[in-house]
Amino acid sequence: MSSLTLIGAHRAVAELLENRPNSWDVVRFKGLFQRLDRRNVDLAYEMLSLRSTGEVVARAEMGGRQEPDEASLPKYLIAEIDDLVVNPMWLIGGGIGVSRRAGAVSPDYRVFRSRGALLPRFVHHLLRSQPYLDQYLLYTRAQTTFDRRVQQPDLDNLPLPVPPLEEQRAITDYLDRETARIDTLIEEQLSLVRLLAERRVAVMAEPFGHAHPTAPLGSALEQLIDHRGKTPGKVGDKTDDFTDEGVPVVSAIHIKNGQISWSERERFVPYWMFEKWMPVRLRTGDVLLTSEAPLGNVAQVATDRPLVLSQRLFALRGREGILDSTYLRFFLESDRGQALLRDGASGSTVSGIRQSRLVQVPVPVPPIDEQRRVSQQIREQITKIDTLMTETERFVELSKERRAALITAAVTGQIDVRRAA
Repeated sequence: MSSLTLIGAHRAVAELLENRPNSWDVVRFKGLFQRLDRRNVDLAYEMLSLRSTGEVVARAEMGGRQEPDEASLPKYLIAEIDDLVVNPMWLIGGGIGVSRRAGAVSPDYRVFRSRGALLPRFVHHLLRSQPYLDQYLLYTRAQTTFDRRVQQPDLDNLPLPVPPLEEQRAITDYLDRETARIDTLIEEQLSLVRLLAERRVAVMAEPFGHAHPTAPLGSALEQLIDHRGKTPGKVGDKTDDFTDEGVPVVSAIHIKNGQISWSERERFVPYWMFEKWMPVRLRTGDVLLTSEAPLGNVAQVATDRPLVLSQRLFALRGREGILDSTYLRFFLESDRGQALLRDGASGSTVSGIRQSRLVQVPVPVPPIDEQRRVSQQIREQITKIDTLMTETERFVELSKERRAALITAAVTGQIDVRRAA
């Protein structure tokens, strides 16, 4: 296909193909790849699986996966080195890559071999570039397991740029070199994040390792508020409960790193629902705790504005002069506090803690002045750690974005890799 007559159906990649170098052709996927159907009948090949990173690895490395039925093993597809492996049910999540090892992959996958016009490593970078990931999404009908499958006719008609082979080699050499540099930098920064996280845990643990008299949590609270202000119930069972504006609903997904984060989906309810569900209003300093799924995430309210608690959340308010709420927050976040919450939890599949067990959790209660001193000391240290973690994580995200942009620019001819080398 030397013209772009089919590009209208492939709008995510249309612009980059229109702007490709004059020496590059455009060919449909079907014209570039042969679909293979060799089966592991004699079970001679090791079992492989495909990561969302595009790596084809031994199935045993994936961990925690249900073992396939023995009767299905002879149906597994054989993939040789440099074959393209595709998971049609997870293409939108990156389930595509060129294998660097031989083995047998799930019969639900598809295996292809280049007819020679495209080099395997070029294919790996190209078909995992962002425009093509966006294109796979356009092929899906929905996000359910079945409807997100990319059908073979769509894949067959996918248009691909075909540079001259020498230029493909130059592109893949350049990308292998440059992405390796970025990956090394990313791993160094992730190592720093892990070290900072360990330091944060240590800072939180140290003050609560000392011997202090304890009291049941319930006796040290002024108020324990659930998501209806008084008794367990459910908020937001119906989509109609929510509005585009009004009083924000705090859910378990919003409880992150000791704070309420609105980076996830924000939902609202009308003010009259707030009045009904929250007869006891939250106030600055109250400690929020997730009771299950997951158990033990903690945040502290930083505003007096109206808020509604969703299900699986408790709000805890320390008794004046007995329990400092910030001290309680840090205790519940500490290893000791988390262990006590787990000890009080129940449930075979989802671990959760009931109000009747939560109020019995023993909390260390040194004099209130010491609690405030401990809170201030922890706050000063973790503020510095959290700031550095945030900056490092942002650097990692920017590096990943740069990596993706570099790949897209190279495999679509937007940069001359020979000059960039």
